[in-house]
Amino acid sequence: MTLIFSTNNKHKLQEVQKLLPASINLVTLADAGINEDIPETADTLEGNASIKSRFVFELTDLNCFADDTGLEVEALNGAPGVYSARYAGEKCSFADNVNKLLHEMRDKDNRAAKFRTVISLILNEKEYFFEGVVDGEITREVHGTDGFGYDPVFKPTGFEKTFAEMTLEEKNKISHRARAVEKLVAFLKSV
Repeated sequence: MTLIFSTNNKHKLQEVQKLLPASINLVTLADAGINEDIPETADTLEGNASIKSRFVFELTDLNCFADDTGLEVEALNGAPGVYSARYAGEKCSFADNVNKLLHEMRDKDNRAAKFRTVISLILNEKEYFFEGVVDGEITREVHGTDGFGYDPVFKPTGFEKTFAEMTLEEKNKISHRARAVEKLVAFLKSV
Protein backbone atom coordinates (compact mmCIF):
# COMPACT_ATOMS: atom_id res chain seq x y z
CA MET A 1 0.00 0.00 0.00
CA THR A 2 1.23 3.48 -0.86
CA LEU A 3 0.29 6.45 1.32
CA ILE A 4 1.24 10.10 0.90
CA PHE A 5 2.18 11.70 4.22
CA SER A 6 1.16 15.34 4.09
CA THR A 7 4.16 16.91 5.79
CA ASN A 8 7.34 18.78 4.99
CA ASN A 9 8.60 18.27 8.55
CA LYS A 10 11.59 15.92 8.25
CA HIS A 11 11.46 15.12 11.99
CA LYS A 12 7.84 13.94 11.78
CA LEU A 13 8.66 11.96 8.66
CA GLN A 14 11.55 10.20 10.44
CA GLU A 15 9.37 9.32 13.43
CA VAL A 16 6.51 7.98 11.32
CA GLN A 17 8.74 6.00 8.93
CA LYS A 18 10.16 4.07 11.88
CA LEU A 19 6.64 3.19 13.06
CA LEU A 20 5.09 1.99 9.81
CA PRO A 21 5.42 -1.61 8.65
CA ALA A 22 7.53 -2.28 5.55
CA SER A 23 4.34 -3.13 3.64
CA ILE A 24 3.39 0.56 3.60
CA ASN A 25 5.24 2.67 1.07
CA LEU A 26 5.41 6.19 2.52
CA VAL A 27 5.53 8.99 -0.06
CA THR A 28 6.41 12.53 0.97
CA LEU A 29 4.85 15.71 -0.37
CA ALA A 30 8.09 16.41 -2.24
CA ASP A 31 8.02 12.90 -3.77
CA ALA A 32 4.44 13.55 -4.88
CA GLY A 33 5.50 16.85 -6.50
CA ILE A 34 3.52 18.97 -4.02
CA ASN A 35 5.44 22.09 -3.08
CA GLU A 36 2.62 24.34 -1.88
CA ASP A 37 2.37 25.42 1.73
CA ILE A 38 -0.85 23.90 3.01
CA PRO A 39 -2.75 26.37 5.17
CA GLU A 40 -3.64 25.37 8.72
CA THR A 41 -6.64 27.61 9.31
CA ALA A 42 -8.85 25.45 11.54
CA ASP A 43 -9.22 26.06 15.25
CA THR A 44 -8.88 22.37 16.16
CA LEU A 45 -6.19 19.73 15.60
CA GLU A 46 -8.80 17.55 13.85
CA GLY A 47 -9.68 20.41 11.52
CA ASN A 48 -6.07 21.13 10.55
CA ALA A 49 -5.28 17.45 9.98
CA SER A 50 -8.37 17.19 7.77
CA ILE A 51 -7.48 20.34 5.78
CA LYS A 52 -4.03 18.92 5.02
CA SER A 53 -5.17 15.43 4.03
CA ARG A 54 -8.05 16.75 1.88
CA PHE A 55 -5.70 19.20 0.15
CA VAL A 56 -3.39 16.33 -0.86
CA PHE A 57 -6.26 14.04 -1.83
CA GLU A 58 -7.86 16.70 -4.03
CA LEU A 59 -4.55 17.27 -5.83
CA THR A 60 -3.57 13.62 -6.27
CA ASP A 61 -6.68 11.44 -5.85
CA LEU A 62 -4.41 9.10 -3.85
CA ASN A 63 -4.68 7.63 -0.36
CA CYS A 64 -2.99 9.95 2.12
CA PHE A 65 -2.82 11.07 5.71
CA ALA A 66 -1.87 14.16 7.65
CA ASP A 67 -1.43 14.94 11.30
CA ASP A 68 -1.63 17.94 13.54
CA THR A 69 -0.14 18.05 17.00
CA GLY A 70 -0.61 20.41 19.87
CA LEU A 71 0.91 20.87 23.30
CA GLU A 72 -1.88 21.58 25.76
CA VAL A 73 -0.72 23.17 29.03
CA GLU A 74 -3.18 23.08 31.92
CA ALA A 75 -2.03 26.33 33.59
CA LEU A 76 -2.39 28.15 30.24
CA ASN A 77 -5.95 26.92 29.67
CA GLY A 78 -4.82 24.47 26.99
CA ALA A 79 -2.50 26.87 25.15
CA PRO A 80 -0.58 26.76 22.90
CA GLY A 81 -2.80 23.92 21.60
CA VAL A 82 -3.66 24.22 17.93
CA TYR A 83 -1.25 27.18 17.68
CA SER A 84 1.75 25.20 19.01
CA ALA A 85 3.81 25.48 15.81
CA ARG A 86 3.40 29.26 15.64
CA TYR A 87 3.02 30.12 19.33
CA ALA A 88 5.73 32.79 19.17
CA GLY A 89 4.44 34.10 15.81
CA GLU A 90 4.54 33.17 12.13
CA LYS A 91 7.95 31.98 10.88
CA CYS A 92 9.18 31.46 14.45
CA SER A 93 11.72 28.77 15.34
CA PHE A 94 11.31 25.83 17.74
CA ALA A 95 13.53 27.74 20.20
CA ASP A 96 11.30 30.85 19.95
CA ASN A 97 8.25 28.76 20.88
CA VAL A 98 10.04 27.05 23.77
CA ASN A 99 11.31 30.37 25.10
CA LYS A 100 7.83 31.92 24.97
CA LEU A 101 6.36 28.89 26.75
CA LEU A 102 8.99 28.98 29.51
CA HIS A 103 8.39 32.72 29.91
CA GLU A 104 4.60 32.19 30.20
CA MET A 105 5.17 29.39 32.73
CA ARG A 106 7.82 31.16 34.86
CA ASP A 107 5.49 31.77 37.84
CA LYS A 108 3.30 28.69 37.46
CA ASP A 109 3.46 25.81 39.94
CA ASN A 110 1.03 23.65 37.96
CA ARG A 111 3.28 22.22 35.22
CA ALA A 112 0.81 19.59 33.90
CA ALA A 113 0.60 19.30 30.13
CA LYS A 114 -0.21 16.84 27.40
CA PHE A 115 0.82 16.34 23.82
CA ARG A 116 -2.03 15.40 21.49
CA THR A 117 -1.75 14.21 17.88
CA VAL A 118 -4.68 13.75 15.53
CA ILE A 119 -4.25 11.92 12.22
CA SER A 120 -6.68 12.30 9.33
CA LEU A 121 -6.48 9.39 6.89
CA ILE A 122 -8.21 9.47 3.54
CA LEU A 123 -8.48 5.92 2.27
CA ASN A 124 -10.58 5.06 -0.77
CA GLU A 125 -12.23 8.51 -0.57
CA LYS A 126 -13.36 8.08 3.08
CA GLU A 127 -11.88 10.01 6.00
CA TYR A 128 -10.89 8.41 9.31
CA PHE A 129 -9.40 9.98 12.46
CA PHE A 130 -6.91 8.57 14.98
CA GLU A 131 -5.73 10.27 18.17
CA GLY A 132 -2.72 9.77 20.42
CA VAL A 133 -2.15 11.50 23.77
CA VAL A 134 0.73 11.50 26.24
CA ASP A 135 0.53 13.22 29.62
CA GLY A 136 3.48 14.92 31.22
CA GLU A 137 4.79 18.18 32.59
CA ILE A 138 6.67 21.26 31.46
CA THR A 139 10.18 21.48 32.89
CA ARG A 140 11.55 24.77 34.18
CA GLU A 141 14.41 24.78 31.68
CA VAL A 142 15.56 23.11 28.46
CA HIS A 143 16.95 19.56 28.75
CA GLY A 144 18.36 17.52 25.86
CA THR A 145 19.21 18.16 22.23
CA ASP A 146 17.30 15.48 20.31
CA GLY A 147 13.77 15.66 19.00
CA PHE A 148 12.12 18.90 17.92
CA GLY A 149 9.49 21.42 18.93
CA TYR A 150 8.72 21.38 22.64
CA ASP A 151 10.61 18.11 23.25
CA PRO A 152 13.34 19.81 25.40
CA VAL A 153 10.76 21.03 27.95
CA PHE A 154 8.25 18.14 27.96
CA LYS A 155 8.83 15.32 30.44
CA PRO A 156 6.30 12.48 30.02
CA THR A 157 4.64 11.12 33.15
CA GLY A 158 6.63 8.28 34.69
CA PHE A 159 9.95 9.31 33.11
CA GLU A 160 12.89 11.32 34.40
CA LYS A 161 13.90 12.53 30.92
CA THR A 162 12.39 14.98 28.49
CA PHE A 163 11.56 13.80 24.97
CA ALA A 164 14.72 15.63 23.82
CA GLU A 165 16.86 13.48 26.15
CA MET A 166 15.42 10.24 24.72
CA THR A 167 16.54 8.33 21.67
CA LEU A 168 14.06 8.22 18.80
CA GLU A 169 13.38 4.58 19.70
CA GLU A 170 12.59 5.48 23.33
CA LYS A 171 10.35 8.37 22.30
CA ASN A 172 8.55 6.25 19.70
CA LYS A 173 7.53 3.74 22.37
CA ILE A 174 5.45 6.32 24.26
CA SER A 175 4.90 9.46 22.20
CA HIS A 176 1.56 10.96 21.20
CA ARG A 177 2.43 10.60 17.51
CA ALA A 178 3.48 6.97 17.99
CA ARG A 179 0.17 6.22 19.74
CA ALA A 180 -1.84 7.80 16.90
CA VAL A 181 0.25 6.00 14.25
CA GLU A 182 -0.25 2.66 16.07
CA LYS A 183 -4.01 3.15 15.76
CA LEU A 184 -3.60 4.09 12.08
CA VAL A 185 -1.50 0.96 11.40
CA ALA A 186 -3.95 -1.31 13.26
CA PHE A 187 -6.78 0.13 11.16
CA LEU A 188 -4.86 -0.31 7.88
CA LYS A 189 -4.15 -3.95 8.78
CA SER A 190 -7.87 -4.53 9.39
CA VAL A 191 -9.10 -3.22 6.01
